[in-house]
Amino acid sequence: MQSAAKTPDQYFQELPEERKEAMLKLRQIIKMNLPEGFEEMMGYGMLGYAVPHSIYPKGYHCDPKQPLPFFGMASQKNSINIYHMGIYADNDLYDWFVSEYPKHSKARLDMGKSCIRFKKPEHIPFELIGELLTKISVLEWISIYESKFRS
Repeated sequence: MQSAAKTPDQYFQELPEERKEAMLKLRQIIKMNLPEGFEEMMGYGMLGYAVPHSIYPKGYHCDPKQPLPFFGMASQKNSINIYHMGIYADNDLYDWFVSEYPKHSKARLDMGKSCIRFKKPEHIPFELIGELLTKISVLEWISIYESKFRS
């Protein structure tokens, strides 16, 4: 379910009422914990946080006109999803998150490469997500990205 919203505020206005509170809380956690330099934006039909061209002019290798994506969140058909590119690119960060998750949520971890799905808003481990966001700075993300995805 990609949104056609052009702004974050428009995105939140379109959310189903039963998801709005959790999504707004996620946004608040993100803004409180995301290292300086990442910018909030709409991308790929979801709310995202990326390294702007002013910091990383090369942009995203799949589409250099797009800023370098780092984190996203979306209200999908059956779940609230977050997308953390650092987990996909950094095995140590992935291992840390997987080992920490059971300490913060009773729900089974439903995770893909960079996607973490929460079928019920009450299962979202907000504190853990906040901590996860502090683990990689903009410059660290650029370095990881360049080493893994740029040749």
